[in-house]
Amino acid sequence: MKLVTWNINSVRAREERLLTWLERHRPDVICLQELKVEDDLFPREKVEALGYHAAVHGQKTYNGVAILSRTPLDDVRVTMGDDVDDDHARLISAKVEGVRVICGYFPNGGDMGSDKYAYKLQWFERLRAHLDRNFSPDEPLALLGDYNVAPFHDDVAREELEGTVLANPEIREALEHIRAFGLQDVFRPFHPHGGVYSWWDYRGMGFERGNGLRIDHHYYTASLAARVTGAMVDRSEREGKGASDHAPVVVEVA
Repeated sequence: MKLVTWNINSVRAREERLLTWLERHRPDVICLQELKVEDDLFPREKVEALGYHAAVHGQKTYNGVAILSRTPLDDVRVTMGDDVDDDHARLISAKVEGVRVICGYFPNGGDMGSDKYAYKLQWFERLRAHLDRNFSPDEPLALLGDYNVAPFHDDVAREELEGTVLANPEIREALEHIRAFGLQDVFRPFHPHGGVYSWWDYRGMGFERGNGLRIDHHYYTASLAARVTGAMVDRSEREGKGASDHAPVVVEVA
């Protein structure tokens, strides 16, 4: 099984790139973030014509997440289902061949000390509570998405990005609290020395200069993590005109 996470940064702007990538690589499951369209504007018919089932939780202008699968999606759920008034379309999950797949677009956080950063920390806490309420670390579960956190120092290309909302001790501790639910970063073992990034800033020729961050992740429970056989970033999809600022992150599961 090939599972993918990709912040597409507007499915409308990158529709042809998405369809071409799906046709070329044929992943079993792909989790998309930052759709930037409402549900009825998602290219469902074109995706289905390629043999994919789609569960979409869209939002105009910002946010939006989707799960595409070559096999039917069961028990689709959206949002965290808690009592917090939050209209951001950031979370969707479904069962795929017995595996609970959760697709998340974690908040960026804006600037340190801002209201957006406080929301980010709260969102991380809510996600851990959501996992505790609804799932078990003993079940096969994959949490994929744009986490907007670089877990390790060597996941950050430029020293000046340390201490930002994407890479600081506090947000890494919040990520560790989610991981402690019973999840494993299944990408890291295949790239133990870091330096492999999934996002590059459009500004300042970030991709060409190698100034990136690893902020898109696959975290799996132990029973699923034990079956992982490989992990890579498709850097080629970050190349050329009209690319997202993120590249697809691909994990192979036996």
